Amino acid sequence: MAASAVHEGHHDDRVFHQFENYDQQTESYVLGMWCFLITEIMFFGALFLGYTLYRWQYQDDFYAARQVLNIPLGATNTTVLLTSSFSMALAVHYAQLKQTAKQQKALAFTMLCAFAFLVIKAFEWAEKFKDHHVMGPNFHWDGPGHGFVGPHGDPGHVQMYFSLYFGMTGLHAFHVIVGIIVIGTLMFMVKKNYPSARDYVNTEMVGLYWHFVDIVWIFLFPLFYLMPK
Repeated sequence: MAASAVHEGHHDDRVFHQFENYDQQTESYVLGMWCFLITEIMFFGALFLGYTLYRWQYQDDFYAARQVLNIPLGATNTTVLLTSSFSMALAVHYAQLKQTAKQQKALAFTMLCAFAFLVIKAFEWAEKFKDHHVMGPNFHWDGPGHGFVGPHGDPGHVQMYFSLYFGMTGLHAFHVIVGIIVIGTLMFMVKKNYPSARDYVNTEMVGLYWHFVDIVWIFLFPLFYLMPK
């Protein structure tokens, strides 16, 4: 009887005061993360819908604008993000096994990939600024270049393409930066042995966010870079 009372009175230091037990806390985490991701899907979904409508209306102009994008850099960034998804999955796996050293290494590699993505994207954006392909009063368009066979594109419609390009890839880059901050915070919590970071749930929630960021890019890359004629 006394042993039972002691067991019932034991408090799991991983559980915050607003939850009755660890299972309820975990369910709240999972539900909250999925609710957040659904709002993100609706947000990006509206942008994808706008892109689809404008692309359907100005197909030749969008195709002409697509010719000046750097496909090798875009493909490299795709590979970088897919690799980061794999390392994040490994981080969750090691967190489940409570192998914190390997978990930290996997998280660090994921963060390194995120930084690499931003650096590559910065080089790509720099090309657009140099060529005056940034929407605004300094926007300039002479066509996709010599040797191109097809319509050279209406400057106004091409500017719409680049507005969507910078808006959507810029928003995605912002989510990558947020991911870096979150992963760094998680690594700090694991290193300091915070009670809430002693199991895999927090790592799994960060992993869900990061996989979402990667999936968004998987849609952005073919829509902007691989547009068929």
